[in-house]
Amino acid sequence: MSIIFEHLEASHLDELVALWNKELSESFPMRLRLLQQNTVEDRIWLQEGSWVALELESRRVVGFVVAKIASEATEDFGIPRDLGWIHVLVVDSQHRNSGVGTALLRKAEEALQNAGAKRIMLGNDLNRRLFPGIPDHLEETKQWFEKRAYTFKEISYDLLNNYGDDSVVSLPDVHEATFRTATLSDREALTAFMHRCFPGTWDYQTRDYWTRGGTGREFVLLEREGSIIGFCRMNDAQSPLLAQNIYWAPLFEGELGGIGPLGIDESFRGYKYGISIVQAAIHYLLQRGVLHVVIDTTPFVDFYGKLGYKSWKSYARYDKGLN
Repeated sequence: MSIIFEHLEASHLDELVALWNKELSESFPMRLRLLQQNTVEDRIWLQEGSWVALELESRRVVGFVVAKIASEATEDFGIPRDLGWIHVLVVDSQHRNSGVGTALLRKAEEALQNAGAKRIMLGNDLNRRLFPGIPDHLEETKQWFEKRAYTFKEISYDLLNNYGDDSVVSLPDVHEATFRTATLSDREALTAFMHRCFPGTWDYQTRDYWTRGGTGREFVLLEREGSIIGFCRMNDAQSPLLAQNIYWAPLFEGELGGIGPLGIDESFRGYKYGISIVQAAIHYLLQRGVLHVVIDTTPFVDFYGKLGYKSWKSYARYDKGLN
């Protein structure tokens, strides 16, 4: 059967969602809104490296790959311009071991190299990644990439806790500080805090949040003497951007919420503010009717285990250097 390749276009997205769900819906159910925001709407999307494989006669989509590359805009946040990503690569199970996946990967890698990439990561592409790596249970997929010179780096975890309709988590008392949810009027102060204390990816993500129409409700602020000294991101179905920790909400009965990232000004560490700000985020999410909470992309299983969170999904991180 003959296969042809075309650059990925927005017009392909419905078919890509259908293919994804044919192969992965039991663990990772895809929605059009999610795939759209993470591909054609992402400013680091590299269309030249994003391809669709189709059967010649039927024009049925049998595979696709999405590539991304850092830019001048990300370089301002310490993310080098020579960093590229394979956001996702999916092949119809009926067409595996036929060269389709290899051809898609080769086309994406060539485009990334031509665009200046010197290193490619599998997933983990800033704030619009689908996965932080390869889902760890996909052993054949990991082996497939290893044969193509991708190197394993580490494991990260998504953690989960479930709550009942009557669950209550009180807002914790903390040393000489207070919690509250942010508002639109906090945009300038929170942006300045992130730039000062967490320059890089979190700063980039927060600025993107505001440009996407964020109102502040997705942030818990920790304040001391009127100044922000810590933050925690929390997400739910009303968030302007579907965040990693609520991607797979269709798997749950009842609303899914998400927590992370979070950070405390290093000048104020040692007061147990970190665990407390997570409790504060849980408090606010439960008030919004959330019944399930995911903390995504973390190695700190034992830390969050203190609050009843357990490993739910895990991912193997890989990358590859280009000559």
